[in-house]
Amino acid sequence: MNAAPADQLRLLDLADIDTRRTHADAARRNPPQAARVKELVALRQTLSHELSQRQGEVDDLEAELRRIESDVAVVEARRARDAGLLASTSSPKDAAGLEHELASLSRRQGELEETQLEVMERLETAQAAVSEQQSRIAETNAEGTALSDAAKAHIAEATARYEQLTRDRAAVATAIPAPLLAMYDKLVERGGPGAAPVHARTCLGCHMMLSGTDLNVLRQAADDTVLNCPECGCILIRTPDSGL
Repeated sequence: MNAAPADQLRLLDLADIDTRRTHADAARRNPPQAARVKELVALRQTLSHELSQRQGEVDDLEAELRRIESDVAVVEARRARDAGLLASTSSPKDAAGLEHELASLSRRQGELEETQLEVMERLETAQAAVSEQQSRIAETNAEGTALSDAAKAHIAEATARYEQLTRDRAAVATAIPAPLLAMYDKLVERGGPGAAPVHARTCLGCHMMLSGTDLNVLRQAADDTVLNCPECGCILIRTPDSGL
């Protein structure tokens, strides 16, 4: 294929735009915050599960404390009743029985109150653990929100850049002859560079130094001859820096 040297040079502009466009597309699809956001989502699930367990422990202790308080109230009521009966009885036998029962109730109340204090201490510790877990979740949510906002801004900026480069590409492409553009696009579709300059006897598409035979082909070819790199297949663009 033949193409004017000026048209071939335009391929370098197109290749530069395509490279930056590819980077912009990758940036909008994979913001740098995405990996950490994913980690935070998993961490939040773990923390929430742990919070449920800790809250369950608090609920159980609160229920246990209510039962103890109810038992203490029952014992206190029975002591008050027995104390009243003791004060009003004239029977030594009944008085002895009431005194024995009052002593038993006193011991029972002491045991209950000791258990009550123990449960209250455990409840305080459990509630502190819940508060700590809630703080960790709040911190995780705050970091996630900040990163999500940053990711949205990054995506918006990359998308705007991608769209501008798409318009720039269209403008440059219209100035390139259709056969030459089709050849370039086909090479790009294959996953390699479409065009690259020869610099210091090296193809900058694959960064391979050209052999003496390949360099002779470049030297002897007419300026409008379209040449391809023997290594990567891209269109080789000859410039004053090619070292030919």
